[in-house]
Amino acid sequence: MTKRLFPILLFAAAAFAQLPGTTMPKVTAAPISKVTVHPGGKAKVEMLFQVKPGFHINSHQPSSDLYIPTNIILDVPTDISVAGMNYPKGEMLSFPFDPDTKLSVYTGDITVTGLVMAAKSTPRGTYRVHGNFRYQACDNRSCYPPTTVPISFDVTVARPTTHHAPRKTPQSPHIHH
Repeated sequence: MTKRLFPILLFAAAAFAQLPGTTMPKVTAAPISKVTVHPGGKAKVEMLFQVKPGFHINSHQPSSDLYIPTNIILDVPTDISVAGMNYPKGEMLSFPFDPDTKLSVYTGDITVTGLVMAAKSTPRGTYRVHGNFRYQACDNRSCYPPTTVPISFDVTVARPTTHHAPRKTPQSPHIHH
């Protein structure tokens, strides 16, 4: 009975893997570290992604307007903003399907940075930023439909730290150095 069931399970698993939405992700996102910012201030956020071996994705500035650029779209809470998104420069690579054309792509690890800013009136507390890393993955034979990887991170708006000058303690006139 087990010998007959194994091929059926194997076939079912292969069929399930072909269903839309069940494919293995071509890009994964690392957890994003919490960002701390003061009201009226700004702080850097770093987002790390990894393109799986055997795949490439179009860069943020692809070599043709016909290609879908990699992009991050964020939904931020009121009084918080993220600006100055800095994407890495793409690698210019050619592929077997068109060896004479070089494409601007990302492979391996990708780091995108931005500036998180809080309005001066932003109340202290922790806020959640949600978003999506949108990309189109390709291998050496074909390109896949554009897809997204959900991302999120916390922004803590904290009271600015105040630095006080060290107090000088009065010294007795009777002490000599």
